[in-house]
Amino acid sequence: MKKITALTLACILAMGLFLSGCAMDDPDNAGTSGSPDSSNSSGTSEGKRELNVCSWGEYIDLSLIDEFEEATGIKVNYQTTDSNETMYNLLKTTGGGFDVIVPSDYMISQLIEEGMLAEINYDNIPNFSLIDDRFKNLSYDPENKYTVPYTWGTLGIIYNTERVTEPVTSWDIMFDPAHAGDVLMIRNSRDAFGIALMSLGYSVNTTDEAQIREAYQKVVDANEAGVYQAFVMDEIFQNMEGGNAAVATYYAGDYLTMLESNESLAYAVPEEGSNWFVDAMCILKDAQNVSEAEEWINFLCSTEASLRNMDYIWYASPNTEALEMYPEWYEEQYGEPLDMELYEIMAAPQEVLDRCEAYLVLPAETRTFYNDLWTQLGT
Repeated sequence: MKKITALTLACILAMGLFLSGCAMDDPDNAGTSGSPDSSNSSGTSEGKRELNVCSWGEYIDLSLIDEFEEATGIKVNYQTTDSNETMYNLLKTTGGGFDVIVPSDYMISQLIEEGMLAEINYDNIPNFSLIDDRFKNLSYDPENKYTVPYTWGTLGIIYNTERVTEPVTSWDIMFDPAHAGDVLMIRNSRDAFGIALMSLGYSVNTTDEAQIREAYQKVVDANEAGVYQAFVMDEIFQNMEGGNAAVATYYAGDYLTMLESNESLAYAVPEEGSNWFVDAMCILKDAQNVSEAEEWINFLCSTEASLRNMDYIWYASPNTEALEMYPEWYEEQYGEPLDMELYEIMAAPQEVLDRCEAYLVLPAETRTFYNDLWTQLGT
């Protein structure tokens, strides 16, 4: 769908950001290097304004960072992480020195519960009015005090149609010995156990330890049977694009990125349902650059930035105008109509969302149970 020139431009911009000292980490090493220097986090070093951001890999059109810096004079130190749990551990162990983070819904609830997020002054983010009401006041932030939605989407099955001949309609394929050694399981406990829970007919938000243990055992059994080639996060791109695995699970936006490199890939939201998620921008309670954070969030909420982000990262925007305008905007940009089947993978229609569940924050004792089981799994 996208043109190769976009990738070329991103590479050029990424190199420019690297040379200018911005912290664009390899997602696989997130949290181990490139953290912003907290001694300069006030933004007053040498009279320069700064902003420290932690988000996901492959999750922003890099030209937007360059444009924001030029427009505001604010230097953006941008670090990536590969999972909510990695981000959380980074914040708890080092503090990170970040101003803005982009966690997912259930992790936001936990961060609010633990008093780690600042209430947002929405008067300073006028573009918040462009966010569709269905993405406001959700369960993770019911009074909308702490968050500005950034993207949304679904978790699904990605498979290679040249190597998988049967219809893909169920999570059962993620545990099927028929594909032994050819399946990539996601490397975070909430999604991995959630997939097993859904395949068993349970809610992804269950707190029943017997059900969670049953789901854990299903993952263990498949792993011991050699079903899984590996547990992965962003390593999935290389593996699925290169045809090194037949089946995987990951997010709709990332599937669309992989599809550009391998047209044999397909995506399915299983009949049992799946997780639909919202990732949102938050300001940390100990942020040193609050006004800069507000400017950044407001900039990314704009319709133009939302359109460009949708086009680059293939995750749906919660900006109402951008969602409505994107098919026409795409045709104007590229001189050809948008493939609406692919658009509906990015921005899932309501009938798909109706069979999905959003993750809710689990009680502390359940989170501990998850962590203990994940440690036993030893991924």
